[in-house]
Amino acid sequence: MNDTVVLGFPKSYNHLLEKCHEIGFTMPSDLYIGSLLKTLISSKPGSNILEMGTGMGLSLSWMIDGMDVNSKITTIDNDPQLIEIATGFFDHDTRANIICTDGSTWIRDYKGNKFDLIFADAWPGKYSELDEILELLTVGGIYIIDDMLAQPNWPKGHDDLVNELIEKLENRDDLQLTKLNWSTGIIIAVKK
Repeated sequence: MNDTVVLGFPKSYNHLLEKCHEIGFTMPSDLYIGSLLKTLISSKPGSNILEMGTGMGLSLSWMIDGMDVNSKITTIDNDPQLIEIATGFFDHDTRANIICTDGSTWIRDYKGNKFDLIFADAWPGKYSELDEILELLTVGGIYIIDDMLAQPNWPKGHDDLVNELIEKLENRDDLQLTKLNWSTGIIIAVKK
């Protein structure tokens, strides 16, 4: 098996990648996590999805591509420039709700329906507000985080935060957890 052959690229993916290079965005989501997200979302028709950390919308492109017509996604980022780019690519899709706000505040204030899949690709919902975000997950819902393997752009001491997060997740009895030493390091958890 050759896992370097990735199939089913979203139509907007290459344009988004070009935009990353154009503005010097150095934290694009990994290609493999996008493919995995698309596959997992395809298994959940009619789902309510949350992404914390829209960035420019690379992962969002994969997730939208995997969604059926009855699914919807809310994606949060606090960077107005990045949200403007993502909105330019996805605002036409009525299934997508793209919000520019502080993620921590949004998580604490959210009172809507729970989510069937949460991709936490930002500090809020991953390193902060972990208990709160997991409360927003349905039973059988999937929680996904990436960048659990050392990255060249990590600040000093970030590996300690990663290890603390992994330990917190391992010690929860309400999650079924799988850790993958693949891509940028992925943890997939399902709420019991």
